[in-house]
Amino acid sequence: MCGIAGFWGPPRPADFFPPILEGMADCLRHRGPDSSGAWSDPAAGLGLAHTRLAILDLTPAGHQPMHSADGRLTTVFNGEVYNYADFRRELEETGHAPEGGWRGHSDTEAILAAARAWGVERAVHRFTGMFALALWDAEARTLTLLRDRLGIKPLYYGFCGGTFGFGSQPGALRRHPDFDRPLSRPALAAYLRTLYVPAPYSIFEGVRQLPPGCLLTLTADDLAARRLPEPVPYWTVNAAAEAGAASPFAGSEDEAEAELTRLLDDAVGLRMIADVPLGAFLSGGVDSSTVVALMQRRSPGKVKTFTIGFTDPAYDESGPARAVAAHLGTDHTELILSPEEAQAAIPDLPRFFDEPFADASMLPTYLVSRLARQHVTVSLSGDGGDELFGGYNRYLLAPALWRAAGRLPRPLRRLAGGLLAGLSGPLAGVLETAQSLLLPPDRRQLIVRDKLQKVAAALSAPGREAFFHSLASFWQRPAELLQDGSEPATRFTDPAAWPEVADYATWMMAMDMATYLPGDILTKVDRASMAVALEARVPLIDHRVAEFALSLPLRFKIRDGQGKRLLRRILYRHVPRELIERPKQGFGLPIDAWLRGPLRAWAEDLLAEPRLRDSGFKPAPVRRAWADHLAGRANRQYHLWAVLMYQAWRAEHGL
Repeated sequence: MCGIAGFWGPPRPADFFPPILEGMADCLRHRGPDSSGAWSDPAAGLGLAHTRLAILDLTPAGHQPMHSADGRLTTVFNGEVYNYADFRRELEETGHAPEGGWRGHSDTEAILAAARAWGVERAVHRFTGMFALALWDAEARTLTLLRDRLGIKPLYYGFCGGTFGFGSQPGALRRHPDFDRPLSRPALAAYLRTLYVPAPYSIFEGVRQLPPGCLLTLTADDLAARRLPEPVPYWTVNAAAEAGAASPFAGSEDEAEAELTRLLDDAVGLRMIADVPLGAFLSGGVDSSTVVALMQRRSPGKVKTFTIGFTDPAYDESGPARAVAAHLGTDHTELILSPEEAQAAIPDLPRFFDEPFADASMLPTYLVSRLARQHVTVSLSGDGGDELFGGYNRYLLAPALWRAAGRLPRPLRRLAGGLLAGLSGPLAGVLETAQSLLLPPDRRQLIVRDKLQKVAAALSAPGREAFFHSLASFWQRPAELLQDGSEPATRFTDPAAWPEVADYATWMMAMDMATYLPGDILTKVDRASMAVALEARVPLIDHRVAEFALSLPLRFKIRDGQGKRLLRRILYRHVPRELIERPKQGFGLPIDAWLRGPLRAWAEDLLAEPRLRDSGFKPAPVRRAWADHLAGRANRQYHLWAVLMYQAWRAEHGL
């Protein structure tokens, strides 16, 4: 795992490059603290920088930027291609090994040899892993950017004046003296809806995220014309989902379990390859417990596992994680934090996210990464199981709600939504009683009311796609919060970007895999782990597992009101059912109560009218949401957290 950056512009004197490349690398030092490197071709106007977290081949033979054996190709690479040994053998058997032999045993060297032998467009189809890279071809005078299929590793790019720049995080581009990009109001509006900036946008105008599963090749003519070519997909969730729907898995559930076990076992095994200490996050849920069980089955010793807990029992999952660890026999480490200790880490968040991000579970993800890094350099994570195998409640509830509501004409749905919104208070009171055993007293009514109001707002949607989009949104009309903003088109608003899948729950999972998974979940894991120089690996979203999951009939994922059916079957061969079966909790935090209590002064400062106005907000709707939240009239924790994280990010970076 590393940080990469670089730029391509007009020819410059040799002494122009080192200070700029050093500045770009310095911005990414947390991603790769072990060493750094830079290389430039002044006549071509090209410079590349790299910061290294050494995982494979810890010797200087793994140093980057790295050149192919013949010197034609040069790369900076972030991530891991786990199956590099397989195509390295293929290169040897077909006479494409580097002349003079291999210099080391890094995946980077094998990637360069594969690109030299087959071309990068063909080579990438052989790669299994998480990766973002830049590849300079000195003979063709092209610069190619490449990102893994599911968007595990990030990559940003864009023109600054006449210079093309790229980096693992947008802060690296800001270190170039030609960077002149203002903040993007449309991207801010999109962020307020989703709590993250969705690809291909970034928070800076003219800076883009390379979409997952894409490559982009810039030619010298493109550079001269300041023209950004469109990214070219080599793999898409839509194509995989449509292929799975056209040719679904035809075997029995037992056969499906056997095949998924084989795929997961291989995916976990590949991600256990490292030349440094390795462990796993363990929450005690289905996903992380499955990963740890498969790791422990392969490991000759005890797998190191890590979890954090909280002194507030309503948000503490350390007990279930401890029980799973004891059953599997792992070397388990846990850290129990007080609310004050957790809150003390909040000021760190805007610094390492480098772009506004407001999923509140970023805080516990950062804290567990910080704990793990004290013991290991690589940690496996269970992320992705919900999207692939139907773990979110919305895959159960949204189809049922839409089947009921979709029978009504849209005007009647609007009327029903208005009635539900008006009745949400009394209905919440009834449902609050039913949930009294599951939720702490200060959250019961407000959480139920919030959900009812969200459903009420979604009922007027013109179709099932817009219905899901509304349910997945936070600020429903975010552009109205801004002085001069308009919301940009996204995958949700472009029917041409939707997967052609008939089943509604399967359609939602595919949409989440293409949007929420890379934009939120994987962004959170990447930034939180990289903040402490920890490599996080996610075996459940090996692309082969994803393709298989998308081919499974829905009944193998969701049945009897419960998701992840096949994953559970695999897990229960290793862990007793009673250790896992409990209400889904997730990595939650009492942000709503914190904002009314210990974080109130911090929030009030960031939400002051002059600061909101200076940031481009219309203060009135934000202040109204803040007043409603403080008074207990509504739970606006997610809406407010989005604004607060933007304000804190802007202050941290002096924008």
